[in-house]
Amino acid sequence: MAEGVPRQWPGGPGARVPGAAEIYLEVQRSPAFQEVRRRYRRFAFPATFAFLLWYLAYVVAATAAPGLMARPVAGAVNVAMIAGLGQFLTTFLLTWAYARHARLRRDRAALELRWDTQEMTRGAGQW
Repeated sequence: MAEGVPRQWPGGPGARVPGAAEIYLEVQRSPAFQEVRRRYRRFAFPATFAFLLWYLAYVVAATAAPGLMARPVAGAVNVAMIAGLGQFLTTFLLTWAYARHARLRRDRAALELRWDTQEMTRGAGQW
C-alpha cells in the first residue's frame, strides 16, 4: 500500500460511500501521490529545459553562424552534420534516461497508488 493513501474511508457501515471523483481528489492530495509527482517533475523539467536549450542552440548556430556549421570536420562531414546527428543521439539518450528514471524512481510507487485507488473505487458510485 502506498503510504499516505487511506485504504478505507472513515465512517462506519452506515456512512455514505464517496463517489469516484471524491476518491481521486483524495488520492491526488495524498503525500504518496505528491511524491510521485515531485519525482517526475525533478527529472522532466530540467531534462526538457536542457534538451530545448540544446535544440535551440543548434537552430541558432545554423542560422547565425553558417560559416561555423559549414566547417569541415572529416572529408564531407561538417560541424552541422555532427550537431544534427548529436540531436538524434541526445533524443535516444534522453528517452533511455527517462525510462530508467521512471523504472527506478516512480513506477513502483505509481503502481501501488493505482492498486490502492482501484480498491477504494471498487464500490464507489453504486446506487
